Amino acid sequence: MTNTLNLFIGLAMGLNLLALASSRLPSVIRAAAVQGMVLGLLPLLIEKEFHWMVWLVAVGTIVVKGFIIPNLLRRALRAANIDREVQPLIGFVPSLLLGAAATIGAVALADGLPLLPEHAGSLLVPGSFATVFAGFLLLIGRTKAISQVCGYLILENGIYLFGLLLINSTPLLVEAGILLDLTVAVFVIGIIMDRIQKEFDSLDTNKLTSLRE
Repeated sequence: MTNTLNLFIGLAMGLNLLALASSRLPSVIRAAAVQGMVLGLLPLLIEKEFHWMVWLVAVGTIVVKGFIIPNLLRRALRAANIDREVQPLIGFVPSLLLGAAATIGAVALADGLPLLPEHAGSLLVPGSFATVFAGFLLLIGRTKAISQVCGYLILENGIYLFGLLLINSTPLLVEAGILLDLTVAVFVIGIIMDRIQKEFDSLDTNKLTSLRE
């Protein structure tokens, strides 16, 4: 079971690097969506006994992160008529190298942490650290609002992944609350993107500096 769990987490970590290296916004959205679906399956692999809350959160995570939010982002992408991130604040190659270095560092750091025996052989901790860093890097290194929303999604995926460490000792109400907060936040960000698009005919957040009272 641990090997299967690590395989899924390794796939999620690979999707971090794909999102950091891609200049095409549809690819970034797709990476965030697939990562959300992959992480949605993890509670079912970790929890050994059937629990309705686990299944509810797993299904909710897959539906919201894998389908609803990506579809909203694709609609915003079509409305804005953009396809690529042209001038990121942090280039794609440096972003990829930083993400790869963070992934290696997270694995090395996790080896030195006093983890519980059931978590010692898994990639939950390094995967969560690497995913949070990748999401943060997208947030600060991209100028398109859609890329930044994807960064927020990936960052939250890292927090969600870290929360799975407590799946056997606490109910998944925290994860359910995070999922609800994420949904609300993305809808608010969607409204902001719509306002930016109407005002500036662009989703480049750098243009917000031209706002005046």
